[in-house]
Amino acid sequence: MATGYGEGPGQHGLPGYGGTGAGKPGHRIPAVLRAPLEGRTWREYGYVLLGFPLGMAMFVVTVTAFSCGAGLLITFLGIPVLAGGLAACLGFGATERARARALLDLEVAAPEPVRPRERGLMAWTMALLKSGAAWRAFLYTLVYFPWTVFTFCVWLTFFTCGWTLLAYPLYQWVFPMYGGTGGIQLYGDGTHSVYLDNPFEITVTALVGLVITLATPWLVRVLTGVDRFLVRELLGRSPLASRVVELESDRGAVVDTAAADLRRIERDLHDGAQARLVSLAMELGLAKEKLAEDPDAAARMVDEAHGEVKTALQELRDLARGIHPAVLTDRGLGAALSAVAARCTVPVQVDVDLPARPVPALEGIAYFTVSELLQNVSKHSGAAHALVDAWQVDNRLMLQVTDDGTGGADSTAGSGLRGLAERLGAVDGVLVVDSPPGGPTRVTADLPWRA
Repeated sequence: MATGYGEGPGQHGLPGYGGTGAGKPGHRIPAVLRAPLEGRTWREYGYVLLGFPLGMAMFVVTVTAFSCGAGLLITFLGIPVLAGGLAACLGFGATERARARALLDLEVAAPEPVRPRERGLMAWTMALLKSGAAWRAFLYTLVYFPWTVFTFCVWLTFFTCGWTLLAYPLYQWVFPMYGGTGGIQLYGDGTHSVYLDNPFEITVTALVGLVITLATPWLVRVLTGVDRFLVRELLGRSPLASRVVELESDRGAVVDTAAADLRRIERDLHDGAQARLVSLAMELGLAKEKLAEDPDAAARMVDEAHGEVKTALQELRDLARGIHPAVLTDRGLGAALSAVAARCTVPVQVDVDLPARPVPALEGIAYFTVSELLQNVSKHSGAAHALVDAWQVDNRLMLQVTDDGTGGADSTAGSGLRGLAERLGAVDGVLVVDSPPGGPTRVTADLPWRA
């Protein structure tokens, strides 16, 4: 059994898990030669160029506001001034996120908004002073100014030197008699001078300019990588707030799933076993009335009631299996998956390679995930054969159901796969569907592993 995300059983070529996929045709011009003329390069140049005056303005406003606020803290006026400075920092943060989105193609979610518990100026002031997003934006304005000065100076030096040296042959051709020698003077002290005026020197100068010009875009990408980091970490949503939002979403998914399961159990009981038991009670009552006057008819009714009892018991067993099968508790995931595969209308091969049993909660989720996927194979795939694989990779439990059906499954179309993906997401799981038209279909579930 392989031990990689894209190397498990039946997983070769799965998009997102190590598969190669069909790549886009490459450009004939190497990237190093395309870079100086690409739109991305000039957008990054624009970002660096705008960053210098914007960073200076943000730094001046922030330092002024906080200096005045700190100086006025001995009076009541210092607190509103500090709050105003923090509000300005939040505005700067919004501007920087928009600039990064437009010029760096960086999408950063807005931080958690400032929500005062009460109305009024004091409530807003205290909420701003307690806002982690505001203080992170304040830190950004302080850190960004020296960084943007450094970035701007490095970029301007490389940009101007590169293009100036690269264009020197053209300059030499337009102004051949500059300085009376036919070249640009590099050095002169009154006794001797150095000029670039012969073809070899001009060629070398142009080649040096070409190298600098080709290297500048890659250098700027490294520098703007730091800008991306600063914007993402200081101006975006904090990891704790993002995790809280994720947990709230997961909690809603869990509550909705539990409510749907309860409604399903109630519907199955009402429409199935409960209806049969009511019918059984009525038949037994009629048999009791006919027992004295028509024993044969009563015997037939009791026999029919006996059949109803067997059917009701089978429905209750199926319902209990749907809640939590006994074989899963007694014998583990491998035996439970083999049992559900045996009930599938399509021949299914099961391969489970786990070093230990996962915790009961994850074991149950894994079982019901495979069970629902095999139901889809039976009902919708038109497959002649299916394969179920389960294995463990590092700290992840991997499940994969593959069939040779018609394909076309889509987890975004509001189908059962979407609900299954939401259920897995509630426990930090992922569902990946690879189902091109014409098949085959490969559905991979990735769950956290806890033994």
